[in-house]
Amino acid sequence: MNPLLSRLQPYPFERLKQLFAGVTPNPEFPAISLGIGEPKHATPGFIKDALSASLGALAAYPATAGDLTLRTAFTDWLKTRYSLALDPATQVLPVNGSREALFSLAQTVVDPTASPQPVVMSPNPFYQIYEGAALLSGAEPYYVASVPARNFAVAWDSVPEAVWARTQLVFVCSPGNPTGAVMSLDEWKRLFDLSDRHGFVIAADECYSEIYFRDEPPLSGLEASVTLGRPDFRNLIALTSLSKRSNVPGLRSGFVAGDAAIIKKFLLYRTYHGSAMSGAVAAASIAAWGDESHVVDNRAQYRAKFAAVTPLLEPVLDVRLPDASFYLWAGIPQVWAGDDEAFARALYAQYNVTVLPGSYLARETAHGANPGRGRIRMALVAETTECVEAAQRIVRFCRDARR
Repeated sequence: MNPLLSRLQPYPFERLKQLFAGVTPNPEFPAISLGIGEPKHATPGFIKDALSASLGALAAYPATAGDLTLRTAFTDWLKTRYSLALDPATQVLPVNGSREALFSLAQTVVDPTASPQPVVMSPNPFYQIYEGAALLSGAEPYYVASVPARNFAVAWDSVPEAVWARTQLVFVCSPGNPTGAVMSLDEWKRLFDLSDRHGFVIAADECYSEIYFRDEPPLSGLEASVTLGRPDFRNLIALTSLSKRSNVPGLRSGFVAGDAAIIKKFLLYRTYHGSAMSGAVAAASIAAWGDESHVVDNRAQYRAKFAAVTPLLEPVLDVRLPDASFYLWAGIPQVWAGDDEAFARALYAQYNVTVLPGSYLARETAHGANPGRGRIRMALVAETTECVEAAQRIVRFCRDARR
């Protein structure tokens, strides 16, 4: 077996299952899970209709590159959303959800034979696929902490020059999981300057881009690249998905866009990888990317939910409305001395509410600190009434702990 598999760490939800082992939650309270970021809003009917109407496409092998109609749906959306003009023939590709593409992009980009060992960099805390992709590509993961005092901006300036010199791929997540932070144009400029100097590829994970709370929508890496005079998207690939935008996590549909040279190599890899998108899924995806009214409604539901829940939690947790995404990234009360595992376990036992310990989403830095420690991630994906009920229980739990 591939020896690199032994370096993979348990997924956060497996660790959560182990944390709760042997705990019987209080039967007075129905279970409410804020642990997994799985959209729960209803899938729009027109997307399901487009899928079922295209089942005849299952009789044919799909092309890995997708057909021009599908790729044009991607570029049309990029034009509508960001005023960007990309070539559907060379600058976009369909993918089976952003998770699959994030992983396989690393296998395409990283040269494991390079000496010294190549580095794949990611924010810290982070989406664990970044780490697994790095390890199985033969690279060394390097974790760059997000800074709470700077709205969880990633501290790129803390990375030594010797590490940048070995870096082949940098994962960024904007809006961020779990912090909800959106990268500014100045942050993008800093990262592009570093990429131009050292030659690494930037993978911009943008799957939360359509769930936001500011008046101004989140900036895309592609948009930043054009604004900063890089219209060829040199060494940049953006990845997005329909899962959160359109409430279709089971459709496994998204696309990548950016540097045509990388897209060409990625297509070659994907042809051998066997990752073509089903024709029926493609038809549903075209319908979804072509409609914005359901996205506006989806965003309104999240805005109403966060407006109801965040003020309830602010008096007992270190939490505020994020820039975007559907997570609250909250600091736990001081009485818990930073033990986010103990907090999550006790909350589950006493009030049957599941939250994810923040330390499960981060790794210790060179200084021995885990930037997720003392925090919890709450996914506000259920209906508003259920999320409000969970928040009310958390308030009672925190106030009980003070006594």
